[in-house]
Amino acid sequence: MTFKYNNVYINNASTVVGPYETKGPFSKLYDKSYKDFYFGEKTWETAEIKSIVESVNILLKKLNKKKEEIDVHIGGDLLNQLVATNYASSKINIPLIGIYSACATSTLSIMLASNMIEANQIKNAIVTASSHNNGAEKQFRNPVEYGGPKREYTTFTTTGCGSCYLSNEKSDIKVESATIGTVTDLGVTDVFNMGAVMAPAAARVIYDHLKDTKRDISYYDLILTGDLGIVGKMILKEYIEKEYGIKLKNYDDSACMIFDIDKQPVYQGGSGPACLPLVTFSHIFDKMKKGKLNKVLLVATGALMNTSMCNQHLSIPSIAHAVSLEVVK
Repeated sequence: MTFKYNNVYINNASTVVGPYETKGPFSKLYDKSYKDFYFGEKTWETAEIKSIVESVNILLKKLNKKKEEIDVHIGGDLLNQLVATNYASSKINIPLIGIYSACATSTLSIMLASNMIEANQIKNAIVTASSHNNGAEKQFRNPVEYGGPKREYTTFTTTGCGSCYLSNEKSDIKVESATIGTVTDLGVTDVFNMGAVMAPAAARVIYDHLKDTKRDISYYDLILTGDLGIVGKMILKEYIEKEYGIKLKNYDDSACMIFDIDKQPVYQGGSGPACLPLVTFSHIFDKMKKGKLNKVLLVATGALMNTSMCNQHLSIPSIAHAVSLEVVK
């Protein structure tokens, strides 16, 4: 299902990042960065909470708005029961819709906010998506102190939070449409091979979006997937051509962009809910504002697993949601 929007705009955005992102190619475009994983806190979880609070506060300052002027906050993270978002929300004090779509959270939150704005249910919203490398590793795999070796095809969870403000106030970038993804499961059971898990879901939502909108792939200046990594990016390109007859053009993956993969020990690139918004709200928005990109399709991808199901050796379902952004001329 694809929604069309006539009156939804992204007015501004903010980014807070950790040490590996700070050393990446977009370091000068982030609003705030930290040199270690603690962000001045005692634990990794409280560091992630801090990243959300700071990202929202930076955004409010950019907008010159008070929190009382914001209708709703929509956001999510990877930690059990959305604790990072929930604890942050108790400090932000804006009505919260907490959502879980794993690493596809960013586009789902933009879609939900856009639907509510288009329907005149709300006038504005702040959406957030966060993740923390060490917090995610501790929860989903082994304690970080364990130092267990990883497979060559694994990815490195991004640390930070990306936030953006959507409203019916006209701005340079509009949310043109969005497509809900369908849960896809091709039987992959390897918890390290997230690219293989999520690539089919990305292919499916790209196909559905193009079919619903009656568009050719060349309509977009850029199609940007969430966090497939180098291996997942290759799988998507091969799979979508074989399964749907689509040859991807003007395509990249944010996981392959956010780090300096040749110099940093990040395996196949980034992952996590923060990966796509951190790249989008810095590098991509910068290019759109400079007129270098006009039409961008964001496709955040998420693996819908937890440790209990993986320990039962079940296959891992995935989902992807697509959001179309266009420069207002």
